[in-house]
Amino acid sequence: MALYEHVFLARQDISTQQVEALVEQFKTVLEENGGKVGKIETWGLRTLTYRINKNRKAHYTLMNVDAPHAAVAEMERLQGLNEDILRFMTIRVEELDEEQSAMMQKRDRDDRRRGDRNDRGPRPDRGDRGPRPDRRPEAPAAE
Repeated sequence: MALYEHVFLARQDISTQQVEALVEQFKTVLEENGGKVGKIETWGLRTLTYRINKNRKAHYTLMNVDAPHAAVAEMERLQGLNEDILRFMTIRVEELDEEQSAMMQKRDRDDRRRGDRNDRGPRPDRGDRGPRPDRRPEAPAAE
């Protein structure tokens, strides 16, 4: 059997539970046709580079698939008919990567970076500079 990485984008207005139901539906199709699904990563709701069918965001999902070509073709056919799927792409690979994908590693790195900013604590004192001078212009004297 061939190894594939499959990514699909689902509409922004469906819930996370509905995305998980779509994953289960496509997983069942693959298994019924003699394939199996390895790792499944949900990358979450992300902003699209350009609008697709009036959608500015989409739910991204990655599936590692070990299946014959006929099973993948059937899954792609069903995704093309499904109105909740905006785009999909399947790439044949030599071996499946069981570690986190680059997208998930990037998310972890971004989460850590945001945490560092919030955990910095109070600002350091101003040292020998003293307090800031008053920048307001002086009002003219009333006559």
